Amino acid sequence: MAVASQFRRARTVGGVWRKMKLLGIIGGLGPESTVDYYRQIIASWRRQTGDRGYPAIVITSLDVDKGLRLVGAQAYAELADYLVEEVERLARAGADFGLISANTPHLVFDEVQRRSPIPLISIVEAACAAAKRQGMAKVGLLGTRFTMQARFYPDVFSREGILLVTPSEDEQLYIHDKYVHELIPGIFLDTTRGKLQQIVHRMWVEKQIQGVLLAGTELPLILRRQEVPDIPLLDTTEIHVEAAVARLLS
Repeated sequence: MAVASQFRRARTVGGVWRKMKLLGIIGGLGPESTVDYYRQIIASWRRQTGDRGYPAIVITSLDVDKGLRLVGAQAYAELADYLVEEVERLARAGADFGLISANTPHLVFDEVQRRSPIPLISIVEAACAAAKRQGMAKVGLLGTRFTMQARFYPDVFSREGILLVTPSEDEQLYIHDKYVHELIPGIFLDTTRGKLQQIVHRMWVEKQIQGVLLAGTELPLILRRQEVPDIPLLDTTEIHVEAAVARLLS
């Protein structure tokens, strides 16, 4: 893992030597998806630069259980304080910009961004831009129940004329339960994968959605594109990663 230093590495971009930007990541929400972020960022960086080097990254890991308790209690001011404290830690480490490697904490993203000493990349804005590029007008939304029932995704997507559709109440309860008790701890069962596939296909047929937004960064770890090949999946981890690497290379 790269760390901040007055001797920050440099590299050539378009034949010109530039100081490498340092990406700060608020991770741990949960740990499995944070590992996935790290791997994907390195892979995307190497693919786009054509070398075997590594981007400069610093990660601070939060307590996912504390985060879930705060969200469950609707203690949004405390959640924002928790996140801002960690953004400030990243800034002190020298990060030029940052991101939160999870969807649910974006409940308070606007407040965190307002108080942040460094620019932050919103996973919601990045996902909306991706859906717009693909010409989608009606998209299924999967995530924790906090994400599926909150307004932070619909408010952004509606500005671009994109309607978000959520699963039924029973399906939302199922997804949230499996998300918290299986996916976050790193348990990926075939039975859970099969049920998620059924939910996605039902929404595709009955709701006539044009794609499914995996608005939980653990969801792409169990529901890969090849497992629902006929339905476009918007992987928020991949989308967020690509936005971060673009900023690193800019």
